Amino acid sequence: MFRLLILSLALAVFPALPTPAADAQDSKNKPAANAGKPKQKKQPGPFRWVNPLKQELPGVKHATFRSPSMKIDVGYCLYLPPEYFEVAHSKKRFPVVYYLHGGRPGNELKSIKLSTHIHKQITSGKVPDMIYVFVNGGPVSHYNMPERKNAMGADVFIKELIPHIDRTYRTIVERSGRGLEGFSQGGRGTTRLMFRYPELFGSAAPGGAGHATEKRISEEDGRESESLVFQPGDNTYDLARKYAATRTPALPILIHVGTKGFNYENNLAYMKFLDSLKVPYQKLIVPDVPHSAAQIYQQESLTLMRFHARNFGLID
Repeated sequence: MFRLLILSLALAVFPALPTPAADAQDSKNKPAANAGKPKQKKQPGPFRWVNPLKQELPGVKHATFRSPSMKIDVGYCLYLPPEYFEVAHSKKRFPVVYYLHGGRPGNELKSIKLSTHIHKQITSGKVPDMIYVFVNGGPVSHYNMPERKNAMGADVFIKELIPHIDRTYRTIVERSGRGLEGFSQGGRGTTRLMFRYPELFGSAAPGGAGHATEKRISEEDGRESESLVFQPGDNTYDLARKYAATRTPALPILIHVGTKGFNYENNLAYMKFLDSLKVPYQKLIVPDVPHSAAQIYQQESLTLMRFHARNFGLID
């Protein structure tokens, strides 16, 4: 009786431990239990106007300028081609392409790895030397939000960054030597800005833009969501209509999109819309590529770069 009492107390204090086999089986079952759950989307970090480079990339530097309107520093990344540093070309000026990143909020590092494709095409001699500037689009990437503090991303780019680049580097300061390109949110920004400021850009290549959202903004008096409302007319549909009234100056446009991208169908619809306005454009449809600027550049960086180079008069 006494032995039974001791055994009962021992079991109460020291419950049975799982065997190694049981542990292994349990750890195998845990992933299976979570297999059907969708992965949570990584949330973007806090917005910053300055984001220094985290790695060295050929020809790429990070720099800042002082924003006259905000009285703070604004970051950008810059690709300078090999000829820029050669003594024989020390007086030469170069055309520049401004690249607008995707996603929100803004960050000048978001599309910087595309510079590896740019460098490869230029150093291989397939494309003439050009400067690329990777823009920080601000809190609502490439858009103006006047009711928010320091959130005039479009104005900071157009009215402050471009003049700074032209003052600081040996760029061709005329429209004939200035291009614009972007993907996803950057494609939306490129489309808005190329139609709002056609006198500034002689080449424009919007990619993967979310035109379905832009159409809704047009139809709902600037409202993208309850918390995001733009000025009436500030969208890719109304700005295209305004440009179509005169179609001047002539604007070379290359719309690019992957067939597996979630914005593929609404880009086709936007092309039909431009057709209805008689606004000319070229298109680059990339088969079996998802919504990815990186994958499009892997396959078609040469096409995109030669489009700009041709508009700059560098190649036939």
